[in-house]
Amino acid sequence: MRETKLATNIMLLKTLRIFLFFNFFAFYGLAQNCTLNIGAENAETLANVFQMNKEQIAKMNQLSAELKIEVEVVEGEIQKLFAQQPQSTPEELSLLASKYKVLQQKIVQASIATDKKLLETFNVKQYQRYLELCNEALRDPIKVVPLPLKANEVNPE
Repeated sequence: MRETKLATNIMLLKTLRIFLFFNFFAFYGLAQNCTLNIGAENAETLANVFQMNKEQIAKMNQLSAELKIEVEVVEGEIQKLFAQQPQSTPEELSLLASKYKVLQQKIVQASIATDKKLLETFNVKQYQRYLELCNEALRDPIKVVPLPLKANEVNPE
């Protein structure tokens, strides 16, 4: 009986290690995207670095609020998942990990989509600055077609 319980615990630990291992590499792979992280507390920095106009700042604030709501919904789904999903066997833990990964991906995709919407408001010079920063950080930029530079806009350099 004791050996069976010990074997079960060892199996659960191995499953947990595998879960953590795959999650580490999932986050590592996602970290290669060049994101603006609009939902974070860096709006002023973004506005300054890219010399955003009033319309762009308003759009960024709107997108940030929308993203926050979307992330809160998914975080609620995650809490519900942890509360309701059985976690006693390796199979149940594996199923939990799979469902959790799907929900994590929803948050990442929402963030990337939000960044893309803001980047689509960038003019050519702002987008060029974004590409340069991504290159310096060795990150893959989000591809958009920037707006043409208007005569009254300044170069964000």
